[in-house]
Amino acid sequence: MFSGLLPIVKNVENISVGLAAARARVVEVKPLRYVARQPIFDRDEKVFGYELLFRDGLENAFHGDTDEASRATLDRSLLMGLDVLCDGRRAFVNCTRDTLIKGLVMLLPSASTVVEVLESVPADPDVVAACRKLKEAGYMIALDDYVADDPREALTEIADIIKVEMQLTTEAQRTVLIKRFGPWRCRMLAEKIETHTEFVRARDQGFVYFQGYFFRRPEMMNTHDMPANRMNYLRMLQEVSRPELELAELEKLIKTEASVCYRLLRYLNSAIFGLQSEIHSVKHALSMLGERDVRRWVRLVAAVGAGQEKTSDLVLSALVRGRFGELLAPRVPHGESDLFLLGLLSLIDAMLEIPMAEVLEKIPLDHATKSVLLGQPSGLRPVFQLMLAHESGEWEAAAELSRSLHVDAEEVAGYYWQAQEWAREVSNGQ
Repeated sequence: MFSGLLPIVKNVENISVGLAAARARVVEVKPLRYVARQPIFDRDEKVFGYELLFRDGLENAFHGDTDEASRATLDRSLLMGLDVLCDGRRAFVNCTRDTLIKGLVMLLPSASTVVEVLESVPADPDVVAACRKLKEAGYMIALDDYVADDPREALTEIADIIKVEMQLTTEAQRTVLIKRFGPWRCRMLAEKIETHTEFVRARDQGFVYFQGYFFRRPEMMNTHDMPANRMNYLRMLQEVSRPELELAELEKLIKTEASVCYRLLRYLNSAIFGLQSEIHSVKHALSMLGERDVRRWVRLVAAVGAGQEKTSDLVLSALVRGRFGELLAPRVPHGESDLFLLGLLSLIDAMLEIPMAEVLEKIPLDHATKSVLLGQPSGLRPVFQLMLAHESGEWEAAAELSRSLHVDAEEVAGYYWQAQEWAREVSNGQ
């Protein structure tokens, strides 16, 4: 289901001779690990790109002079992270006035970068000239948080995409904006779409792109039975969640679903797992692995299988959450709960398009995990909130939650970065 998660940034050394020289002078550069992404969808609910959210943003990254050492910092951090974060789609990068005028965003490849002009940027002659230069160089230009009577109207002649936030405009104002700027002049993007109903309404109104986490909330289909293969995924998750693991029963379940069986063998044969010999059968795989690894990998395969018809962003997010929880586990209190499973199952309702309560009825999980997944009081709530804060780029909340859990915020950010890289590697093994 994954298309290889193509790296966005290639041949960085070709950016400039000066940048290469700066790179040689910088001995050690701390990676920019506070980074999140929010998906942007097209009318078919396919991922078009991601808005990247950084703790400091480009403006602060270049605070002060923009000497070669700062450019090397960008090279080592921002550029190297794009292949992890954007899966070969376009990267929407927030730009301030200084970032535009100084041409700093041109360090990113034009073919995969959308220059997002923030609402605070004035449309003065220097900004207009900088945007024209970027447009001529092949960059797409987007205007962020556009509203009625927006002072950046001079930039609409250059813009490829106009982003309209639903909460800042009325339906009548959005209709006027669409008639004025779309569909031939600009592609209209609706921001802060949080439900499928809002998505359908915005799509019918004429928007082309949509931003928000609406796809993570399942649309309830009361008249539809659960497809047989989805029931098999739940049965496998149920089996590996039992206190006593029955390998013979698990083998039977895996064999009933050819695609899951194939995925399991692909996973276990990949270099990432470091097994000494090839796996030739499900029984062979289960006999070679310890109980903990059996539970872990079957959960992975079942979760990926459950989301095989959904957007890749959804499955990748579940993998990131799971690995992030696993890395956090030695540092935070979690009782007997499995934080890998907590993260992995936190999006299972959206993958299966089944209410979370119905999913959890079929899986024998501990009380604390079930409670937090159902939005009820739970001792795991701060850990789960920390997962969500890093995912959505809410850095102040992430720092506060880290303090409440008595863990270092920088260290936690490193765990999230590692989780993103791990999820990409696992996905590439598909």
